[in-house]
Amino acid sequence: MPSALPDGEPVPADGALPASALAGAAGRPLGFYLHVPYCATRCGYCDFNTYTATELRGTGGVLASRDNYAETLIDEIRLARKVLGDDPREVRTVFVGGGTPTLLAAGDLVRMLSAIRDEFGLAADAEVTTEANPESVDPAYLATLRQGGFNRISFGMQSAKQHVLKVLDRTHTPGRPEACVAEARAAGFEHVNLDLIYGTPGESDDDWRASLDAAMGAGPDHVSAYALIVEEGTQLARRIRRGEVPMTDDDVHADRYLIAEETLSAAGFDWYEVSNWATSDAGRCLHNELYWRGGDWWGAGPGAHSHVGGVRWWNVKHPGAYAAALAAGRSPGAGREVLTDEDRRVERILLELRLREGVPLSLLREQGLAASRRALSDGLLQEGPYEEGRAVLTLRGRLLADAVVRDLVD
Repeated sequence: MPSALPDGEPVPADGALPASALAGAAGRPLGFYLHVPYCATRCGYCDFNTYTATELRGTGGVLASRDNYAETLIDEIRLARKVLGDDPREVRTVFVGGGTPTLLAAGDLVRMLSAIRDEFGLAADAEVTTEANPESVDPAYLATLRQGGFNRISFGMQSAKQHVLKVLDRTHTPGRPEACVAEARAAGFEHVNLDLIYGTPGESDDDWRASLDAAMGAGPDHVSAYALIVEEGTQLARRIRRGEVPMTDDDVHADRYLIAEETLSAAGFDWYEVSNWATSDAGRCLHNELYWRGGDWWGAGPGAHSHVGGVRWWNVKHPGAYAAALAAGRSPGAGREVLTDEDRRVERILLELRLREGVPLSLLREQGLAASRRALSDGLLQEGPYEEGRAVLTLRGRLLADAVVRDLVD
C-alpha cells in the first residue's frame, strides 16, 4: 500500500502561502505536476499513492471515481490560480504522472492541460509530458494527446523479458513498449522516454542487456534506468521475506548500472542525472530538472507534493478525501513545512550533485569541503570541474552517489 505522508504544520483552509514564498517568484520557473492515482492492477514493487478499482470500492463513493476525476483536479488548478494571485509566470513544464494517467480518457488529460493554459498560460516552448502504460494507449489515443498539446511521453517498459515482468507484476507484453515508441513518433511526439528497472530478482546480466538492446532498437531519445528498491509493505517485499524470490544485492546493482552506461553511451546517449540519459540536451526532462534544481511547482492530485519559494506542502492521499475537500471549497493540503536556508542548502547538494553539472563547492561547509577533497583523491569526483569550483561525479562516483552526498552535506 502507499507509504505514509510526512508530518508538518496545518495548511490553511484556503491554501494561502506566506508572503515570503511569493517574493521574487517572477524570476523562478513554474511547473505543474498532475497526479492520476488510478491503476488497473497493483504492481508488486509499487508503494506509490495509487489505487485499483477494488481498493477504492466502498471507500470514496462517487467522489473517488475516475469518471469525474478530471473535473476534480481542475478545481485544484483553479485553487492554485487563487493562491498564487497575480503571479505573472506562464507554466514552463507540465508532467502528468501516476498511477496510470492513460486510464483516463485522452480528452480528460487534454482538458486538464487546457485548464492550466486558461488559468496561467503555457510558455511557447513548454514541455508537456504524460506517463503511459503501454497497454493503455493506441494510435488514436496518442494522436488526441498530441493534438491537445502534449509533446513528450514516458512509457513504462521496465524489462523486455517476460519472466522479469512477471516478478514485477507488470501486465504488458514484451515488445509492446517498443511499438508504443513508433506509434508516439507517428503521432508527432518530439520526445519519448522509456523507463527501465534493473536488479529484479531472477534477472540476469544477459536479461538486462536484452532489455537495453530492445529499448535502443525502439528509438527513444531519453531513457530512465532505476535500480529496483524493495519497499516495505509491498507484495514483493513479502515474497522476498517468505523466501519465494531472492533479494538482489548492491554489487549486482552496480554491475547492471555499468552495463547500462556502456550500452547507452555506445548508442549515443549521455547521462545528465545519475539515473537518466538523453541523446541531446533538448531530450532532457525539463520538469524533473525543475525538481532537481529547486524550482517552483504545484502538485495537484491526491498525495501530490508542491514547492513554491521554500514552502513545501502535500495533499491528503485518498482520492475520496481529496475530492471532498475541493467540493467543500477547502484546500486538499494535509501538511506543509517552511524550509530554512540550511534546509535549502542541504537539498541543493543532495539533488544537484546527481546532475552532470554537479554542485558548486561554495555550498559546502568546512567538513564537506574536506570530504570533497577525499572524494576527489578517491576518484569519485572529476578533477577538471573541481578545479573550476564544482563537484561533479565520475562514473565510479555515480555508483556511490548516496555515500558521497552524505559526506558532502556535513
